[in-house]
Amino acid sequence: MADESQVAEQEPQVEEPEKPFKVEIVVRRYSSETDSEPYWQSFTVDMFSTNRILDALHQIKWEQDTSLAFRRSCAHGVCGSDAMRINGRNRLACKTLIKDLDITKPVYVEAIKGLPLERDLIVDMDPFFEAFKEVQPFLQASDKPEKERIQSIEDRAVFDDTTKCILCAACTTSCPVFWTDGQYFGPAAIVNAHRFIFDSRDEAADTRLDILNDKEGVWRCRTTFNCTEACPRGIEVTKAIAEVKQAVLRGRP
Repeated sequence: MADESQVAEQEPQVEEPEKPFKVEIVVRRYSSETDSEPYWQSFTVDMFSTNRILDALHQIKWEQDTSLAFRRSCAHGVCGSDAMRINGRNRLACKTLIKDLDITKPVYVEAIKGLPLERDLIVDMDPFFEAFKEVQPFLQASDKPEKERIQSIEDRAVFDDTTKCILCAACTTSCPVFWTDGQYFGPAAIVNAHRFIFDSRDEAADTRLDILNDKEGVWRCRTTFNCTEACPRGIEVTKAIAEVKQAVLRGRP
């Protein structure tokens, strides 16, 4: 018969559950009704390493300050509504894990730049969507097929990357040109134009290229790669803009 020490060795080791730890979240607050200027407010929350910044904001709103305002919807990186600046970088709050941040220091959260600030972490998205609409981001074709328009795998691959855009505005509001020039279309609008300019089924590429050849179009891009680094979907935004520039000069391949 096995002695007690042998039985103990055979028993599986049970890991202790992770204990919560304190994280300081510093939020840039603003209300047009009560504040003349934005200000920073600090909150301390109990977090786990697998929590996200969105979880921290929820905890603040639900348990500490119900007046905190921010946008969110799907919480899975698809809707793009919770784009904000976290420690100086544009990110989605629902995709930014606490464990990926240096929590030995306060975590700073503020609204994305370049768009009118409405309240706390909420900006007016109308200028962003106006630029998006101006590039005519929809398929334009004269034929009326009885079934779907067939497209080869190779033709689809040409613009596949830019179909991933979720219109979160993270790329556009990371662009220094957009911050200083209120008329620039911005990376997101150009990405969505790219998606149709290079679609072999579309017939309005020349129209969009004329629009983007404007002084506030693709030529305002300074190739800083901020937009590519900010994109939560991994779109090669700067590359797409460069391809549109080439199409303006040489026409669509």
